[in-house]
Amino acid sequence: MTALEQEISRRRTFAIISHPDAGKTTLTEKLLLYGGAIQLAGTVTARRNQRKATSDWMEIEKQRGISITSTVLQFEYRDHVLNLLDTPGHDDFSADTYRTLTAADSAVMLIDNAKGVETQTKKLFAVCRQRGIPIFTFINKLDHDGIGPLALLTEVEDVLGIRSVAMNWPIGQGIDFKGVYHRATRQVHLFQRVAHGSERAPVVVLDLDSPQVAKYLSPSEMRTLMDEIDLIDVAGEAFDREAVMRGELTPVFFGSAITNFGVELFLNEFLSMAPPPGHRTAEERQVEPDEPEFSGFVFKIQANMDPNHRDRIAFLRVVSGRFEKDMAVRHTRLNKEIRLTRPQRLFAQDRETVEEAYGGDIIGLTNPGLYNLGDTVCTGSPLHFKELPPFAPEMFAVLVNRSIERFKHFEKGIEQLCDEGLVDLFLDVRAHRRDPILGVVGKLQFEVIQYRLKSEYGVDTLLEPLPYDLIRYIEADPKVLAEVYWGTNARPVQTRRGNTAALVTGNWPLKYLEEKNPLVRFYEREDMLPVFAR
Repeated sequence: MTALEQEISRRRTFAIISHPDAGKTTLTEKLLLYGGAIQLAGTVTARRNQRKATSDWMEIEKQRGISITSTVLQFEYRDHVLNLLDTPGHDDFSADTYRTLTAADSAVMLIDNAKGVETQTKKLFAVCRQRGIPIFTFINKLDHDGIGPLALLTEVEDVLGIRSVAMNWPIGQGIDFKGVYHRATRQVHLFQRVAHGSERAPVVVLDLDSPQVAKYLSPSEMRTLMDEIDLIDVAGEAFDREAVMRGELTPVFFGSAITNFGVELFLNEFLSMAPPPGHRTAEERQVEPDEPEFSGFVFKIQANMDPNHRDRIAFLRVVSGRFEKDMAVRHTRLNKEIRLTRPQRLFAQDRETVEEAYGGDIIGLTNPGLYNLGDTVCTGSPLHFKELPPFAPEMFAVLVNRSIERFKHFEKGIEQLCDEGLVDLFLDVRAHRRDPILGVVGKLQFEVIQYRLKSEYGVDTLLEPLPYDLIRYIEADPKVLAEVYWGTNARPVQTRRGNTAALVTGNWPLKYLEEKNPLVRFYEREDMLPVFAR
């Protein structure tokens, strides 16, 4: 094995997906705790004398107790390099989550023991399945009462359509949750609770048939455990690594992230099963991670991660080869050579200079407007990775600048938020007042935009919601467009790229618009427009 192959084999790049409030940020913190990356775990809704969650770096996240950005966290554990992509669980930020999943080689699906498979989990699972990446399931909150492990396994299979295999089994649930039984070793892991779950939970590991188990489990608890073990041994699925790698079978682990029960066992098992970086398909060909030529693509852009420097960071997933600081690469969209200076490795808000990186790693590049979402950089023959799915906005509003004296800051803030993919920008060319029209996927994004314009750019804004909930991108002869009667249910606007689009109030008005204008072609996404119209 070459040095390059050895480094790539050490990498595990994965994302955590879940419905809001399933405990995703808490699990992220506990993986960092057991991975040795932090010494004391915080909680999302921390008290004043407690730490905040490391993975929630934006102030509004700490105030609201939710994740609204995709955080990149890299740490080493057991001679492996883990790149953990903590994604927003809130549905309003699903576009950012979907983009982040393109950088992952596997996913950890988090399910609430009490609530089962929820709406956002189903959506994100569908994206993972479409990408064909392995999915590992952690059923969380066993310290709360739920429908039971057998019912949850059945729900995973029935609702998501994927076979499941229990890798461990909970010993009790709710206030009686004491630990887990590890099926491969036939050992019980019995835990003790620690204050706020901020430190590793003390654990006693015993063979199932050890007389010592009787000190911790009552006769009735032992009978229940033995009956459930017999049932899953006879009726449960067998572990099949190849089926897991094909995304046909999900290994299931039970535990409680808040109390740390089962987290370390899950991390160790995940490390042994999760795949290293694999090949990626560019427009030109399939690219293997151990190729000598370097390549990578930008999957996320984030402004103002460091408020003191007002910088923009482009997150690059390394696909192949070896990255070196200050290396010269080809920016394929711009068709020019650039130098990758000041590369950074990020750990929430903390960062350090990267000297080298390999396939699967995530690096941050200072972005003075050079990178767009989806851009490819490489050495050797030009490559174009088309990994990022486009998203059409579903809600629209006019954004009015109330800080007239800070107009330049207002313009810069809107531009940078657009670069991040947080918002789409449109202009009504017919309006006397040229206030920008914003398009978002979810309503909460409007609140975040206003919050960030105020906190990061010192700009007060007023939001005026619009009644439209559909957008269509238009291609037609200018003379034809000039004759279109838009009425009150549609509004023509111009995109950042200079294309024409129509905001429409619903499906019936859209159908009417299409029928009355047969020479106009309507597209659901801007990337679907003919090349000459872009």
